[in-house]
Amino acid sequence: MLRTPSAAAGLGLLMVLAGVPAAVAAPPLNGAAAVDGARIIHADRHPGEWLTYGRTYGAQRFSPLAQINERNVGRLGLAWHYDIGGERRVQESTPLVAGGVMYLTTAWSRVVALNAATGKRLWVFHPHVPRSADAHGCCGVANRGVAIWRGRVYVGTYDGRLIALNARTGKPLWSVRTAEYAKGYTITGAPIVVKGRVIIGNGGGEFGTRGYVTAYDARTGREDWRFYTVPGRPGVPDHAASDGVLARIARPTWHGAYWKFGGGGNVWDSMAYDPKLDLLYIGTGNGAPWNGAVRSPGANLFITSILALRPETGQYVWHFQEVPGDVWDYDADQQMILADLNLHGRVRRVLMQAPKDGIFYVLDRATGRFLCGKPYTPINWARGLSRRGRPIENRKAFYDLTGKPALAMPGAAGGHNWQPMSYDPQTGLVYLAVSGMAFTYAGARRVRMRELGWDTGDDFIALPQNPKAVAQIRKRLTGYLLAWNPVTERAAWRVPLGAPWNGGVVSTAGGLVFEGDAMGRFAAYRATDGKRLWSVQTHTGIVAPPITYEVGGQQYVAVEIGWGGAFALAAGQLALDSQINEGNVPRMLVFRLGGAEAMPPPPPRPQLTLAPPASTASAAAIALGERKYQSFCSVCHGDSAVSGGVLPDLRYAPAVADSRLWRRIVHGGALESGGMVSFARELTPREIEAIRDYVIFRANQTKGQRATRPY
Repeated sequence: MLRTPSAAAGLGLLMVLAGVPAAVAAPPLNGAAAVDGARIIHADRHPGEWLTYGRTYGAQRFSPLAQINERNVGRLGLAWHYDIGGERRVQESTPLVAGGVMYLTTAWSRVVALNAATGKRLWVFHPHVPRSADAHGCCGVANRGVAIWRGRVYVGTYDGRLIALNARTGKPLWSVRTAEYAKGYTITGAPIVVKGRVIIGNGGGEFGTRGYVTAYDARTGREDWRFYTVPGRPGVPDHAASDGVLARIARPTWHGAYWKFGGGGNVWDSMAYDPKLDLLYIGTGNGAPWNGAVRSPGANLFITSILALRPETGQYVWHFQEVPGDVWDYDADQQMILADLNLHGRVRRVLMQAPKDGIFYVLDRATGRFLCGKPYTPINWARGLSRRGRPIENRKAFYDLTGKPALAMPGAAGGHNWQPMSYDPQTGLVYLAVSGMAFTYAGARRVRMRELGWDTGDDFIALPQNPKAVAQIRKRLTGYLLAWNPVTERAAWRVPLGAPWNGGVVSTAGGLVFEGDAMGRFAAYRATDGKRLWSVQTHTGIVAPPITYEVGGQQYVAVEIGWGGAFALAAGQLALDSQINEGNVPRMLVFRLGGAEAMPPPPPRPQLTLAPPASTASAAAIALGERKYQSFCSVCHGDSAVSGGVLPDLRYAPAVADSRLWRRIVHGGALESGGMVSFARELTPREIEAIRDYVIFRANQTKGQRATRPY
């Protein structure tokens, strides 16, 4: 049930809201109370637990558990499931397990504690994120997980708060505002706790924000330090840990009035920590806006970079930039894995990353020196890397403000995105979900910062108006599970999955790799050769990564299901019909050997009749509606008015047949309580009606192709 704060906790929250984080007495001892830095550092002494986002500070996502192995995995069955309920939105959480309790997050930043052996709900915390926040962020109201530390659970909320909860009761202990969602910032990533500090970043690279990461005292919530990843307005100090290095190294790589556009470089996903080197590693996102011709010429440090910082002070140690002056949305926020590899006869402490740009990087994690890197998927934006790891760029993949489009591979969704990968020290292989996707970019002739809608400097109408490009991209649209050898820099094996945008990965000492896919299949593969040994159909697309844990001598494998995210929301006409899954019912599914619970059946598929009014608008009105739809609507309701199966497909919406109802929703905000805010400040009444004209036009185009289609 939903727990509410006690009077004391409520007083603490009032103090926080007043700007004074309140220390609260430590909660009673429980399973999470024993979790601290030493326990996470020595995670292999507690193989049955999953104590931090990547299981260990090095984020290898490899489990020493071997009770479930390649010989008996065929006996795996459902042990229990938990229906998340609420809206059918994307679920991306990595659950943590400590002391027999599972802590998971759901869409809208809810936190749920369950008995890890039975699935019995212990408590639920709902942060009551305003539904209007949905329109201020990218790629769905997801949350990737919590951190636990000395009896507390920490969650970052979509609307920019960091909240500490009592791990035993779910009651709030303190809350701080770390980012402003009304300014385009959101939080979807999991925090990390290092040396008594909760460290959290934020997203917003498509909304004209300036990236930063902040460390808070884990006990009180007081800010210890903040590090900005790109420079602000010249002559205006931030009084932050980043001031010196930004002035010395980063600012000379920016030109013009770059600060007016935010700059980007958001730290929106995972982090890693090396306790021996005492280095915290963060990855940074794309520049804001994407289009470098608008943003600034130059390398634009520290966008698309990996940085090493001191966790106690935020002091800069080193950086490595993967895509200088990035114009393709090639974030470097993707998971970083720390491992020791024998490279050229010498054991090296390395950091590995497979970011969106399609290249697998191996760095010396003490110095940031580039050691090696090769494409793990076909790319065309670069011809390779120099000895120092600098890309040898292909100018044909660039675009500017002339409006001439450029096709780049990978596309903005990346060759590999946030879905976590896994390194198995037994095989020496890294396992990851790879998507084969290209994208057509074109510079927008007019760029202005706005309150709603993406501010990328990219003309999203370039793709739908280019059927040849659509055909090229569709031809390359693939997805597969890849086993990559980081020493030989070659693929050891790959398993085609039929579609892009598949789930994260875990590997185990039982010789297994577990992954869910976009078509709802959850499977176990043999780690050495990729042979599928077991699978089950969940009836819902899977993007979240699985984990494995042990309670009472029994090993379990858990995965959260729920389709969505960037590709599912915006792909539109590029989405495959097979990816419009059977109902998208968010659940936590937990398996064990001999599990005998029946798999929940899929819900009835809602069928909506395609019955649009006649398309009578002028060609000019439809063209205007297309431009405005692509700019403001496509990133949620799908490219070219074709939904990817998450939010409603507007071609089937009843409001499309009722001009007054359409205006009440789009202009008046009649559905704001559900997340559909008013666009009155961004669109004129004429433009709003033109969008309706365009949707009606597209619905009539579709009508002859099929009579019905599920959401």
